[in-house]
Amino acid sequence: MAAANLLSRSLLPALNPSPSARRNRGSAAAAASFPRPRCLHGRLSSVRASVSTATPSPPPQPAAAAAAAAAAAPKHCFSRGADGYLYCEGVRVEDAMAAAARSPFYLYSKPQVLRNFAAYREALQGLRSVVGYAVKANNNLPVLRLLRELGCGAVLVSGNELRLALQAGFEPTRCIFNGNGKTLEDLMLAAESGVFVNVDSEFDLENIVRAARATGKRVPVLLRINPDVDPQVHPYVATGNKTSKFGIRNEKLQWFLDSIKSYSNDMKLVGVHCHLGSTITKVDIFRDAAVLMVNFVDEIRAQGFELEYLNIGGGLGIDYHHTDAVLPTPMDLINTVRELVLSRDLTLIIEPGRSLIANTCCFVNRVTGVKSNGTKNFIVVDGSMAELIRPSLYGAYQHIELVSPPSPGAEVATFDIVGPVCESADFLGKDRELPTPDEGAGLVVHDAGAYCMSMASTYNLKLRPPEYWVEEDGSIVKIRHQEKLDDYMKFFDGLPA
Repeated sequence: MAAANLLSRSLLPALNPSPSARRNRGSAAAAASFPRPRCLHGRLSSVRASVSTATPSPPPQPAAAAAAAAAAAPKHCFSRGADGYLYCEGVRVEDAMAAAARSPFYLYSKPQVLRNFAAYREALQGLRSVVGYAVKANNNLPVLRLLRELGCGAVLVSGNELRLALQAGFEPTRCIFNGNGKTLEDLMLAAESGVFVNVDSEFDLENIVRAARATGKRVPVLLRINPDVDPQVHPYVATGNKTSKFGIRNEKLQWFLDSIKSYSNDMKLVGVHCHLGSTITKVDIFRDAAVLMVNFVDEIRAQGFELEYLNIGGGLGIDYHHTDAVLPTPMDLINTVRELVLSRDLTLIIEPGRSLIANTCCFVNRVTGVKSNGTKNFIVVDGSMAELIRPSLYGAYQHIELVSPPSPGAEVATFDIVGPVCESADFLGKDRELPTPDEGAGLVVHDAGAYCMSMASTYNLKLRPPEYWVEEDGSIVKIRHQEKLDDYMKFFDGLPA
């Protein structure tokens, strides 16, 4: 397989570490500058046999050192070496398998997270902005802490995500609580915490008022308006068209404005929000939505509301097929809306999840065996839809390859890659051309950082796997423990026998 096919498009514009100027009223301080990772090339002389546990990240390097390190950065954290082995930031994935507590597991590149965030920070220079990381994409606590240290805010869709974000240290005034079915309990927590809350419906507004009165807090809110823009993505991840369950209907806007005025002691309207969907590959869609939204801003401001924030939600797609597809970058996205945002003197909120974290990770499996039913060939691995459900749920494609060079004479054939879960839907990939692997060989599913581990289940009692990342110095660090049967049995402690 050609090395070019193993590299996704770089998200690595030059970093200007100066933070954007931010409005004093109600805005958090801009994020401090942060380092570019020092990237490693070639195999390390050794990999820690005993994997350490994650600790808080070290202080940022000087900007000059970070810029110099960035110049040597590879296009992507996972690449095929000249020796035929798959590497993550200079570390053989095979060596990571030897160091891991069990298989399957998730393996991340911490430097790739830094590079991905750097692309957004660079694109947003000159704008007041909040990069609101979508916690639903990946809720690993060390990952959240790293993104918070870099300057991210958090986009939340449940009370527990809000609790986790606060535990990770996110500043409440840089957090946005979304969702079409927020409970009163969750809204009371949001009101107490001081996070922004999106108004999604009539009953949502009423519950926000109840939460405000129960807590004695005035809640800052944004109106989530459904722009009825077709994002041209899988219908399961489209959120901004007229058939979506999310957002208020445009023709109801005046009712909401009048209601917010009548509850001015309980809530303050500070902005508007829309969300288009995920895996977007055409940035003109963002501009179409922004044009509609700034017209709403003008209409709302004309009624005396002091709007500061425009939240253009929706996520850029990535090169899941590893075909070197020319996809939009964060700079492309921001440039489509930059002048509109500046013309209305707004603070821009964006909500990337997938494009920040998806390509930083692969899902590492061991081959249990190879079989054929006479018409189909199967590679059976120890991972499954329980740990990674996107292919089964969405029919999603994620690139798959072997970790090590194939044995001499290994026949290349077309396989379905399947797991041990007792469902015909249990597959990680279909019709993939691969060399026939040996039993115990490593096999990875790429671009598994987003909507994979966060959607994992314990179906068939396949307990959730451990997670690791490769640090800037090449060390492998555990960032989540694997679940054990003892963890599961604790749910039944103290119950009748």
